Amino acid sequence: MENINIAIIGGGMSGMAAALSLQKNGFKPNVYEQAPELTELGAGLTISPNSTHGLEYLGLKESLSAYADIPSDQAIFHYNTGEILGKRMRGEETRDLYGAYYYQIHRADLQREMSNLLVRNDPNCLFLNHSFVDLKQENKKVEVLFTNNVRKSFDVVIAADGIRSSVRSKIFDEEKPQYTGNIAYRGLVKTDKLSKDTVTPPSGVAIAPKKAFARYLIRKGNLVNFVAFVQRPGWNEEGWNIRVTHDELMSEFGDWHPRISDLIKAAPKENLFKWALYDRDPLDKWTVGNITLLGDAAHPMLPFMGMGAAMGIEDGVIIGRAFREANNINDALKKYENARKDRANFVLLKSRSTRDRFQSDSPEKYDESKVENEESLGLFNYKPHEVQI
Repeated sequence: MENINIAIIGGGMSGMAAALSLQKNGFKPNVYEQAPELTELGAGLTISPNSTHGLEYLGLKESLSAYADIPSDQAIFHYNTGEILGKRMRGEETRDLYGAYYYQIHRADLQREMSNLLVRNDPNCLFLNHSFVDLKQENKKVEVLFTNNVRKSFDVVIAADGIRSSVRSKIFDEEKPQYTGNIAYRGLVKTDKLSKDTVTPPSGVAIAPKKAFARYLIRKGNLVNFVAFVQRPGWNEEGWNIRVTHDELMSEFGDWHPRISDLIKAAPKENLFKWALYDRDPLDKWTVGNITLLGDAAHPMLPFMGMGAAMGIEDGVIIGRAFREANNINDALKKYENARKDRANFVLLKSRSTRDRFQSDSPEKYDESKVENEESLGLFNYKPHEVQI
């Protein structure tokens, strides 16, 4: 398949991964991103070994080494007493087990490295300020309309435009995403404002009735990224940049163990955010004609297993390989969906059910040996650059 005109709608993690994989496998995709620029979002990402394999395949091994943190260990601890309820070793032990490190990284650092590599491979492949409006598919072509009145025709359209995917709503008749009853808070705190005890262990989750608080080091230990979850029916506003007051965070977590309360006290008051968590049921298929879904557009993940970015990266690696190995577009899209749908939908459902173990009414009864997690489910064993498709 030569000279195929491939459009990727969305320039987030999954869209970039798909573009890099397609480039690696001999194609020249174009990425269309609605934002006028790729600005820094203050949030961390977990890069589990399965996604590390994928990113290294795409050519980002040196970037991960330069900008990501490798936690020595992770812990689950009681929100009030601080008691360690469960612990997992990371670092070299994870690499020995799975052949790749477990990383944690600032989202902006990874997106920058991915986009830089993308445009080094092809300086004319990234189009900013292109917001999708509509599409029409006929005669094996897909015509796409963007808000700036640009119309373009493609052989293939890959939608990587998130949980509220506009492309998905055009090709499937289904209900809108449903509010889960959970809201999330996020922020970044400089470690020089914290005691050593506050960031020990370097990665951890405090669990409480109807609440959970995750925090870990990024940017080589200079920042703590935190994301916290609270069950709260009623408030359901979406968006990454909804400001929240420091007082609200203190009211939710200010009386917790000092590992958490000291972190909240030190958090900068001007850069705290919240958003509502939404969910969608798994789809039976992702592809209609020459249009397919990828990442959160196909299988939006709740964050309770930290596998959302990982699934999008896996998708991206696989779709590039599928196009290389296929004889035609339909075959490529079929290979991609067949290789990914069952795994991604499985993780979607497990991410949903995992919430209950992090927000238990009896956190002191947490038993690491009796819970399902990413490792007990075998998720870290997956190697997207090697699996059969």
